[in-house]
Amino acid sequence: PAEGACDLVTVPTRQGLEAVDILRRGSCEAVGPVLRDDDGHTLGFVVPPGTAAAWDVPGSTCTETDGRGLSLTPQPPVEGSDWLLPPDEADLATDPADLRAALGEAARIIKAADSCR
Repeated sequence: PAEGACDLVTVPTRQGLEAVDILRRGSCEAVGPVLRDDDGHTLGFVVPPGTAAAWDVPGSTCTETDGRGLSLTPQPPVEGSDWLLPPDEADLATDPADLRAALGEAARIIKAADSCR
């Protein structure tokens, strides 16, 4: 996307890391840039603009950036964050349908793992 022209899907770190693995197993270029917060609580997936209007995945949020400070440069765009997958190592944005499916699969994996404890 053009600089700042993207939305950001935020998920808990555990689910996000599972989703990254699932997306990468499907295709090396299926996952776009991913932010992580320095506290280790959340990951943020860069998705195409307009995704927030129809985003309805439980346990996640999708924020419209409208170019408000989110830039896809090597420097993290938000204080207190860093790139897990920097823009130069990832596709331009994660496809929302692929992300929705990966987050669903990740939630099922986590639920199954937690039930085995």
